[in-house]
Amino acid sequence: MAIHSTLLFSSILLLLFLISFNNTNGNCEQEYHFNFNIEEATIKDIQLAFAQNKLTSRQLVDFYLHKIETLNPVLRGVIEVNPDVRKQADEADKQRQIIKKKLGSLHGIPVLVKDSIATKDKLNTTAGSYALLGSEVRRDATVVERLKNDGALILGKASMSEWYHFRSFSIPDGWSARSGQGVNPYVEGGSPCGSSSGSAISVAANMVAVSLGTETDGSIICPAEYNAVVGLKPTVGLTSRAGVIPLSPRQDSVGPICRTVSDAVYVLDSIVGFDIRDLEATRAAVKFIPAGGYKQFLNEDGLKGKRLGVVRHPFLALSDVYQADAVLTGHLQTLRQRGAVVLDNLEIPNIDVVLDPNQSGAEVALLAEFKLSLNNYLAELVTSPVRSLAEIIAFNQNNPELERSKNFGQEIFIAAEATKGIGEKERKAMAMMEKLSEDGFEKLIIENELDALVTLGSGVSTVLAIGGYPAIIVPAGYNSTNGMPFGLCFGGVKGSEPKLIEIAYSFEQATMIRRRPFPNSIPSF
Repeated sequence: MAIHSTLLFSSILLLLFLISFNNTNGNCEQEYHFNFNIEEATIKDIQLAFAQNKLTSRQLVDFYLHKIETLNPVLRGVIEVNPDVRKQADEADKQRQIIKKKLGSLHGIPVLVKDSIATKDKLNTTAGSYALLGSEVRRDATVVERLKNDGALILGKASMSEWYHFRSFSIPDGWSARSGQGVNPYVEGGSPCGSSSGSAISVAANMVAVSLGTETDGSIICPAEYNAVVGLKPTVGLTSRAGVIPLSPRQDSVGPICRTVSDAVYVLDSIVGFDIRDLEATRAAVKFIPAGGYKQFLNEDGLKGKRLGVVRHPFLALSDVYQADAVLTGHLQTLRQRGAVVLDNLEIPNIDVVLDPNQSGAEVALLAEFKLSLNNYLAELVTSPVRSLAEIIAFNQNNPELERSKNFGQEIFIAAEATKGIGEKERKAMAMMEKLSEDGFEKLIIENELDALVTLGSGVSTVLAIGGYPAIIVPAGYNSTNGMPFGLCFGGVKGSEPKLIEIAYSFEQATMIRRRPFPNSIPSF
């Protein structure tokens, strides 16, 4: 990348940020008196500002809508804005004045949800595809329903890699037909990763306070890493997938993408729980939810006494971080200084097999699961232009300009359509992944009595994905060669979210590495 091109990109983004900040509602100084900075404000900050009458939900919504109007033409992190969100913000402000009892922790807070998460309103739910434009869902996704019950406002839909990047290998990360190419706000030409790219871009650029993403394999933790925010992928089943366009019921998980660990935990507390609409998975996971919720684990001393296992191979090479070994070693020193016991240079058995979808069975299983679960989802819609994967394939063939079909193709769709359900081959593939997980990741955790696994970057996502394990990634620096953000990832066995939260929060508070995507504030690490 040419240096002058990078500087031009950075200058344009900086100018847009400054325009956005200085012009919101006409006069930021008069509106907020410089004693409350909405930029980078946490949920706790915002709620305190509400309580002290320094801010209203309507002002906050107007601020984010203006940011979207200013920045989104470049960044393309938002695919649609809720046309009723201002009215809902006004209602939240009225409730705050009238209701004297404690309101929900997300009351009046705008949330952006990924375009694959259903909302029963004027917003579309399309996975970034024109094929589902105009389809009507029967009700809110359960996670959206729970956000609303906690007082959150649905600001709009975040863009995403179309169909979870499961249509074609040639589709770029962060691209969809409806939104175009999502842009990393830190580095010109830098990948925003996927598929929850828009959720991460929008939070990173302060176009929204917090967001929801989904992950099948890396789709929360990778975009969070590449956009210098926090991503929390829960244990599969801890959050309901009902009303979410599916890829694999065995691996899909819904989780928060936020700027801080505390914000991610606030959102997690709101969306976890049993759901009869996602019976099997949520029934199995509900036992993991701690009494009193997850906020109690926001402990600055959370690293003290924790046993952390470090796996360098092959994840250092996958991270693409300059001098990755030295960077990781520096962070391990921080973990030790905060009281953790660090076991370095551990290895996951059969890691090469785990990371190869052909050998692990992932490819066989995912293709069949996608067709079955997607067809079931489409059949339940009130109205829809398409009712099956076969009809989506036909739509793409018949609308090559809309869907860029000639440029990107749909070979994964075609392969999935050729599957015949869950047969012996698919069951063997699933059994293989279960065995690889038990004999690999779980064995490593158990034999070394670990509280969590630590890796530099999000390359470990497949290890965690095939077993349904949770992970949280925290900003850990910016590549000295190009300014690209990278993160430190903590993964654990099913239900280990309390430990992961303690570890991640303590690391975050010790380092405070995240910076806004202003070119002059990106540090070298």
